[in-house]
Amino acid sequence: MNSDQKALVTATVSTLKAHGVALTTHFYRRMFEHNPELKNVFNMSNQQNGKQQMALAIAVLAYAENIEDPSVLVHAVTKIGHKHVSLDIRPEHYAIVGRHLIASIGEVLGEAATPALLEAWATAYGELAGLMSGLESGLYQHAANQEGGWTGWRPFAVKQKVAESDEITSFYLYPTDGGKVADYQPGQYVSLRLFLPELNLFQPRQYSLSSAPNGEYYRISVKKEAGSPTPDGLISNRLHDFVAEGGIVELAAPAGDFTLDTSKQTPVVLVSGGVGQTPLLSMLDYLMSTGSPREVVWVHGSRDTQVHAFRETVTQLAGHHENMQQHIFYDTLAPGLEQEGYHAGFVDLNKLNGGTLMPEADYYVCGPAPFIRKQVQDLAALGVPRAAIHFEEFGPATLSV
Repeated sequence: MNSDQKALVTATVSTLKAHGVALTTHFYRRMFEHNPELKNVFNMSNQQNGKQQMALAIAVLAYAENIEDPSVLVHAVTKIGHKHVSLDIRPEHYAIVGRHLIASIGEVLGEAATPALLEAWATAYGELAGLMSGLESGLYQHAANQEGGWTGWRPFAVKQKVAESDEITSFYLYPTDGGKVADYQPGQYVSLRLFLPELNLFQPRQYSLSSAPNGEYYRISVKKEAGSPTPDGLISNRLHDFVAEGGIVELAAPAGDFTLDTSKQTPVVLVSGGVGQTPLLSMLDYLMSTGSPREVVWVHGSRDTQVHAFRETVTQLAGHHENMQQHIFYDTLAPGLEQEGYHAGFVDLNKLNGGTLMPEADYYVCGPAPFIRKQVQDLAALGVPRAAIHFEEFGPATLSV
């Protein structure tokens, strides 16, 4: 891009702040009208609840604000690249999206969308698409080259379903071809795809891998959403209610950049709320199964014991690992739980600062967006460096902390 084009893109920042969601809403409506096949790629529940429109508006605004130096967005671009690979997004999809995005800018802005402005945005998008395609090409190559690896969608059989709590069930998934499965970094996820006859669509969802890699199967642990069927639980509830042992699902290869740094020997503090513990369980399982000497602190919040999944599993691990401690927060403590390590109320890291939280540790946080925001802010107030705080937001990236 030349300097004049960058200036034109920068000049749209105020408009994007005021009308970004209107633009992205128009864009998605236009794209699905002209290319309905892409409904098989996108999470249509996030279209209904507006999360995807908001996430794209945030991303477009960030790109416009940093058009002079897009390198500051490398973390966000990497995260999006992993998500795209997990959905089997290919370069040809970028051409379709670009065509509808530029057309939408013209249609929403009207007379303000001069030919020079549209050309500037087309150039900016082209550069971003090239960057993303290059990144994703490397991720695809890595996925295909390792033992048990693949790209695209691969059928898996549900060999076992295990109820972990009143809400969460684990699914043990084995490839139907009898082959190996690729290893992954603790904390990564897989995309799972089901065909929904009532929509006549395939629909993908991402689920964190909840155990250490083993080369033979993947385990995901899925929360059933109340009020079935709900848009947010469309696939999760179907897994619970209609996919029995022996059923077939399709998976994309593991992806994601919220991963345990296995090269370090520093302490690890794992902080989760509800089903947000699933990627952290993979990290914990890895640390325990490899005999890591690292100090581990497990902090988890749940409503009560009935919905608290993996309670006994984590307690057993803590009992057998001298360098591990755990702290559990329940909305209300049931009789018999007034003991060390159990706390009433929302997860509050300030209650644990008597030597439990270590400045030299790495902190991994996962849960609902308000949960993440509070924990990250509390950690920062406690003096933890921002570079030592890692978090994962389930769904479209709308969180900024």
